[in-house]
Amino acid sequence: MTDVMLFQSLDGGDLELVNGVITLDESPFSAIYLSLFGGNTDDLGTSATKAKQWWGNTDEPEPTRHMRSKTQALLVSLPAVTSNLIRIQEAAESDLAWLTDEIAEGFEVIASLPARNTVRILIQVTGRDGTPYQFRFDRPWGLSQPAS
Repeated sequence: MTDVMLFQSLDGGDLELVNGVITLDESPFSAIYLSLFGGNTDDLGTSATKAKQWWGNTDEPEPTRHMRSKTQALLVSLPAVTSNLIRIQEAAESDLAWLTDEIAEGFEVIASLPARNTVRILIQVTGRDGTPYQFRFDRPWGLSQPAS
């Protein structure tokens, strides 16, 4: 799976350009990043906020492929306390459920609080060919902007 390579920046995901060419990546990082944090921050993933969902869903005929990040919604709506970590972990698992349908044998999500008002989401993916991937996202909890 070739995709554009995103990386976390101070204002969200960003692209790397080398000599005017966008860097590509063979890992599922970008797809995972967008699944967790790529929707509209005003969309809480509910029927009440369906009209506020990400604009890219408009042309996607398959509803299961719509990005409506539950993880992102919870990070801006729940207090940053350890008792809510399981809800963040479950939201990430839900947002990434497509992995096992599309590209992975399995995946695991672990959420933790490494610092005040910061969530760390570790994701381990085993590709269909057995390739292991591990990704770490450190994000502010309670704010809409990513951690530095």
